[in-house]
Amino acid sequence: MSRNTRTVWHARDRAPGDKPRVIVIGAGIGGLSTGCYAQMSGAETRIFERHVLPGGCCTAWSRQDYVFDYCIEWLTGTGRGNDASRVWRELGALDGKTIANFEMFNTVTDENGRSVTFYNDPDRLERHLLEISPADARPIRAFCRDLRRFIDTNLYPFLTPPPLQTPREKLAMLRAILPDFVLFWRTAATRMERFCGRFQDPLLRRAFPFIFFQDHEVFPLLPYLFNMASAHHLNAGFPQGGSLGLARSVEDRYTSLGGQVDYRARVERVLVENDRAVGVELRGGERHFADHIVSACDGPTTINGLLDGRYTSPKIDTLFKEMVNRPELLYPGVVSAFVGMKGELDPGERHSTTYLLSEEDNAALPHVLQKSLVVQLRSRYSDGFAPAGKSVIHCTYFSDYAYWKELRRTDRKAYWARKQDVADFVRTFLERRYPGIGEAIEVIDVASPATTERYTGVQGGSILGWKSFTDADDVITGLINKDRMRLPGLDGFSMAGQWFGGGSLIRTAASGRFVTQYICQELGLEFRAWESGGTEPWHPGKLGRLPQLEQRRVR
Repeated sequence: MSRNTRTVWHARDRAPGDKPRVIVIGAGIGGLSTGCYAQMSGAETRIFERHVLPGGCCTAWSRQDYVFDYCIEWLTGTGRGNDASRVWRELGALDGKTIANFEMFNTVTDENGRSVTFYNDPDRLERHLLEISPADARPIRAFCRDLRRFIDTNLYPFLTPPPLQTPREKLAMLRAILPDFVLFWRTAATRMERFCGRFQDPLLRRAFPFIFFQDHEVFPLLPYLFNMASAHHLNAGFPQGGSLGLARSVEDRYTSLGGQVDYRARVERVLVENDRAVGVELRGGERHFADHIVSACDGPTTINGLLDGRYTSPKIDTLFKEMVNRPELLYPGVVSAFVGMKGELDPGERHSTTYLLSEEDNAALPHVLQKSLVVQLRSRYSDGFAPAGKSVIHCTYFSDYAYWKELRRTDRKAYWARKQDVADFVRTFLERRYPGIGEAIEVIDVASPATTERYTGVQGGSILGWKSFTDADDVITGLINKDRMRLPGLDGFSMAGQWFGGGSLIRTAASGRFVTQYICQELGLEFRAWESGGTEPWHPGKLGRLPQLEQRRVR
């Protein structure tokens, strides 16, 4: 909707008895989730989004009829019978979609060609690991024993923030936690790197941290076991349509509930009167007023930009003045190289492999942080990513945002040269592993962390924001449970999304559910939610017209 045709929400429009109005800033998953739940609960809502697409980092773009899907590698909640699944089905995210499930999470291959595959079935995993290294039977059996115990649990706390839980809900949570409390505590307290020190085999010692494709460094055992158990239950699959498909489905759910998304509408500041948020001002001066404002964009933009640093708290200061400058607490940026090719690789090839790089390869790949490259056969994940008879490969690695940002700012020619170096490396690397693939490659598209920031607006190109299981996670928990996703001294204003609710997609979606429950208390509404029930089959045409990221294309 253009500015000339956009309806303005004037302060004087609200009459006694009208539905309370809620403005949401940002149409990422957190913002769309907030809009959906607020609409279901009887509010009139509106989302202002600076981009032309929903989803934020949960996005995709196109090149030569290929769709390059950027975000999702697995999605917690794709199954049935758990609270994570309930959130996605309330948001319509899985309506009419097939789900791709894989029998393994990832394969890790070292420089010498030795491989280990992390199967989700603990019995198969145990046999496979013991074949690789019988001498490591003790840690192998310990890991698989814990995996079996996680498979027997069903704990997904994504429906209600603890301060609003009823006594019955709190009791149910306690009953779910108590039998396995020691298991949760022990696996949360044991860092993966410390556990890996128990292995004698160098491949196992190096490979275990890469179960989730790249080494998340600060993770303990718990998230690995939790997600592998979820995958075993077919509750961590890949939804048809991928990242942008997920965002489009939630957008459809939101608009079907009566919500409105205004694209190309960049909010410049939140309007405040007498320490109460009363509206927003868009670029160009247009003002819209509402009973409550929710920011679902990144934290630094919210605190220092939209509110000009006027409202803060000890927790917010800790997050966005101290912790935001500590690289060990933020997920690094990602370099992505998408490969569009004629034909497909052998069906026997693993859908995902992390290659541990030799010193020579590590030196050749621009600014790689972990001496590894992830190669995923993305056409195995969903249809619609490539034209008939063609396929997409996605190669990624962690890299330093500051390096790419400074290069793009100071020497654009060198920036493009480094992206070309990435493309050349990927082409050569794939040719070594799949001889002849070079002739089948039609396009290689490279996105740097600076590209991510420019395209999505996310701070530092960090697709997941704060690292889980760190001091930042503890501060966010306090922000949700004690501060109720608000800022002290400012009424009528709340925060949602990955920077205020946690980095994973399910936590981001749950943040919209949480914040809406708090808002309903303030506005005197009854919180309501129900599954969408949409059954129309998903098809690639629902992605809509996709933009291209960079004007120049690497060869």
